[in-house]
Amino acid sequence: MTTTDGLTDRLARLKAQRQAVILAHNYQTGEVQDAADFVGDSLELSFQAARTQAKVILFAGVHFMAETAKIISPERTILVPDPNAGCPLANMVTPRELAERRREHPDAVVVCYVNSSAAIKAMTDICCTSANAAKVVASIPADRPVLFIPDQSLGQYVAGQLGRELILWPGYCPTHHRILARDVRELRAEHPQAKVVVHPECTRDVIALADAVASTSGILRYCRESQAREFIIGTEIALLHRLHKENPGKTFYPASPLADCPNMKLNTLEKLVWSLEDMVYEVTVPEEVAGKARRALQRMLELSSPPAEVP
Repeated sequence: MTTTDGLTDRLARLKAQRQAVILAHNYQTGEVQDAADFVGDSLELSFQAARTQAKVILFAGVHFMAETAKIISPERTILVPDPNAGCPLANMVTPRELAERRREHPDAVVVCYVNSSAAIKAMTDICCTSANAAKVVASIPADRPVLFIPDQSLGQYVAGQLGRELILWPGYCPTHHRILARDVRELRAEHPQAKVVVHPECTRDVIALADAVASTSGILRYCRESQAREFIIGTEIALLHRLHKENPGKTFYPASPLADCPNMKLNTLEKLVWSLEDMVYEVTVPEEVAGKARRALQRMLELSSPPAEVP
């Protein structure tokens, strides 16, 4: 069984047999996105994990996303197609380092980007995604310092949006930082009618060149609603698969062909089939960690729309 159609048919049978649902992040390959029951950004996938009635969630993303699904839906079996699909950004903060920083800023509210491990989420006050980071930080009283972890670029963007000083962690997404301002300027010179839309994980000089800054779901919405016909997209290149599908007749240019996350691309259609066939690889989170992380996620979800409950 090597053809895509054969794999897709086998996957459909296994999903029914296992009572499974497949969630895929917007940065997955086109074939994985097309095989999923739901494709979205971190916040949208969090809602889906909370709402699904399936017994098994097969999560095509990176490890912290599957951990989040397990925290939100502890009674479900959470599988990942490849256990090596991690996140360099999430690895840039450790519990020991965060504990030291909390001692340095004992009055600070710790806002944790969901691109982080369960152990880190358990040590924080409230989580956020790129879609709701500004809303989360704005909910914190102005007289309280905010320690924003681990993405410095997202934190800088939020600080600028709110006119508020944040204590930033020196983490970053290597994929988004491979998008350079000179790449955007060159593309804009070649396509002067194109709108530049970038993710807030990009560097400040790239963000300064953008017509719009948004999460992946926000980028999709902007391009769908815009009257423009051409767009320069500053995020992981796999988002262009969905952009092309949803916007026939519009043209999309990746801001950089180097914005390709190798960790996301570890997941393949074959691995989806193998995972459900052998019920591997299961993601677990110790309850003493999950309980604390769940509170931080619930605080985030309470600020989001549509509402969702974390069990």
